[in-house]
Amino acid sequence: MANDLFVELQQKLEGKNVRIVLPEAYDERVLEAAVKLGATSYVKPVLVGKKEKVEEIAKGLSLDASNLEVIDHENYEKLEELVAKFVERRAGKVTEEKARELLKDVNYFGTMLVYTGEVEGLVSGAIHSTGDTVRPALQIIKTKPGTKRTSGAFIMSKEDKRYVFADCAINPTLDAEGLAEIAIESAKTAKSFNVDPKVAMLSFSTLGSAVTEDTTRVAEATKLVKENAPELAVEGELQFDAAVVPSVAKLKAPNSKVQGDANVFVFPSLEAGNIGYKIAQRLGGFEAVGPILQGLNAPVNDLSRGCNAEDVYKLSLITAVQALEK
Repeated sequence: MANDLFVELQQKLEGKNVRIVLPEAYDERVLEAAVKLGATSYVKPVLVGKKEKVEEIAKGLSLDASNLEVIDHENYEKLEELVAKFVERRAGKVTEEKARELLKDVNYFGTMLVYTGEVEGLVSGAIHSTGDTVRPALQIIKTKPGTKRTSGAFIMSKEDKRYVFADCAINPTLDAEGLAEIAIESAKTAKSFNVDPKVAMLSFSTLGSAVTEDTTRVAEATKLVKENAPELAVEGELQFDAAVVPSVAKLKAPNSKVQGDANVFVFPSLEAGNIGYKIAQRLGGFEAVGPILQGLNAPVNDLSRGCNAEDVYKLSLITAVQALEK
């Protein structure tokens, strides 16, 4: 691939054959990506559905899916075991009957494969909403100890530039504690993809140039990050130009650890994050891969319904790297 990020990911995954479940087996984009993944030693894709139907769709696309692993979730030999573990995991919130019904949903089924260790990660969302992908993960995989929420980050890459944007997918509003937690998780994501994190807590104000409830919240979040992760280079609140332009940073934030070379951007709201990454993608020509779900016990990632086969392939590589890091 032309992008160095994915060359690095492939090198890291060489020979690992990380098992990643792709529940949307009948989607042409997913199937094309699965065939491509299956021809590598990076990821071993596991599809959910009927083998005959998968092969029929593949044939119509002039693809050979005969060697792909396909699990029929309606006739799975360990289904009763999954039902029992699902009921146990939900601790009285789901009956056996309800669990069996939910496991007919490919995302719930795929998430249970992750939870039981049958596979190491999940990629979905080509034909399902973010909620359909995230809900089973939050109920079954759950967040890591010490983490209260999940968040959605994008890896933004263009030529030799590489950034992390968060939260762009999950939390509409966040308090200072939430912003701080996402900043720390986003820095971990950056490290996973060979980015030495320098975190900018974004706002329309730089270090008190305006004082409102929103700017104070970002400033408080920055203070929490510095307390909880003192080794991390972080500054806030920062306007975007003070985060990325050294000459502006010298004027607006001369004593900052982030001297105009931030590479991890924590947005003050989901609205700002979602708009920001799409501007960078559509006008700036950056490739946006994600959202990568942060804070979970095991990697589950969400595709855009506007994705193509290459997006599915790349997010599967990212998910596999997350599994290795875990």
